[in-house]
Amino acid sequence: MNPVLKKTLVAAGLMAASASAYAGCGISAGNVNIIGNEFPAIQTIGAGAVACAGDGVEVKANLTKEHKDLQVPGLTGNPAEYTVAIVANSSIVPLMNDGLIRPLDDLIAKHGGNFNDKQKISIGGKTMAIGFMANAQHLVYRKDILEQAGIEAPTTYEEVLAAADVIKEKGLMKYPFGAAYAAGWGIAQEFNNMFLGFGGEFFKEGSAMPNINNEMGVNALNMMKSLTDHMNPDFLTLNNNEINAEWKAGNVALMQMWGSRAGPLLDGEGSAPGIADNTILAAPLTVGGGSIPATTLWWDGFTIAKNISDEDAEASYLAMVNAIDPSIMNAEVAKQAVWMIDGYEPTPASAGVFATINAGAKPYPMIPYESLLHTALGNELPDFFSGKESAEKTLADVEAAYETAAKEKGFL
Repeated sequence: MNPVLKKTLVAAGLMAASASAYAGCGISAGNVNIIGNEFPAIQTIGAGAVACAGDGVEVKANLTKEHKDLQVPGLTGNPAEYTVAIVANSSIVPLMNDGLIRPLDDLIAKHGGNFNDKQKISIGGKTMAIGFMANAQHLVYRKDILEQAGIEAPTTYEEVLAAADVIKEKGLMKYPFGAAYAAGWGIAQEFNNMFLGFGGEFFKEGSAMPNINNEMGVNALNMMKSLTDHMNPDFLTLNNNEINAEWKAGNVALMQMWGSRAGPLLDGEGSAPGIADNTILAAPLTVGGGSIPATTLWWDGFTIAKNISDEDAEASYLAMVNAIDPSIMNAEVAKQAVWMIDGYEPTPASAGVFATINAGAKPYPMIPYESLLHTALGNELPDFFSGKESAEKTLADVEAAYETAAKEKGFL
């Protein structure tokens, strides 16, 4: 079976109990085509939108880990291939930069929506997205392994290194730490987290000039490099899905993971015996003696493409509003995310995200040129981790690549 279709059907099954929320979505014409990520909460939203199809209205969802690479080209054509992009803090920025999404205020005024004002993501005084969940990366650990090692749960990355040493010395695990260091977006995000933890600021004050080739940037890379000594040697190829699989197989005891992916770690499905019962979702870590968590806060939401007909835009808006209706909230759906939807009550799977919020983590910067720096980091950092370049040379290359892109876009 096609993987996207399979995931959509699985999510649709989860939503069966609240299918009435989607009956009669009010769509009389137009077509909907959604591009988004593939984790359980997004699959639920996609399935809810797909359930609005009927009476000649087609609703499709392409939920894939490659969504970031597909969104800009998929919305650039006229008409755009996709009518809806499910985005987050970072992925909305390139769509805004290229003028590929439309303000939603007219659609909200015409059709309303059963969502609260906090869900309206306003940029430049216009509602550009409707948020439906919060997210963050935080520590996950195996309490049984730490108990066997005779160590307390770490609260800093320095303590993670010490804990990993003990776990390896006692022969409990070969590679006890896991994080999504896959070359590209993933490793860039891990640098962003660590850089903020060391007190870094991405840009010079009041400008788009990069500000990462400094002591904080070098410290961030060196700490990340130290962590890779305790990770699977193929860390540059491992994304969130693969790290989660390593956890479920019992190969990892300490992990940096997204709160939106925590539910499957706790339900035990597909996990080796005893792992789910010993999985603890903890607060994010600090580093270098700092008090700012080495992570970022995120929101996820939906946007509507600009280069489509008004008919398709209305159909897309109505399908997505129905997909995030408060009536979807049941026990199964609630544990998939920290929802911004009315009626959501926190679950054990949300513990890490709430701990991140309470720890005062910074939000991922939603500024026009942040995505260019993120891309430059993803392209250049692997040279440091593969031993080809020093930290200073790598960061200089990042800044040079960013400046070239920023000049092309008119930011410098």
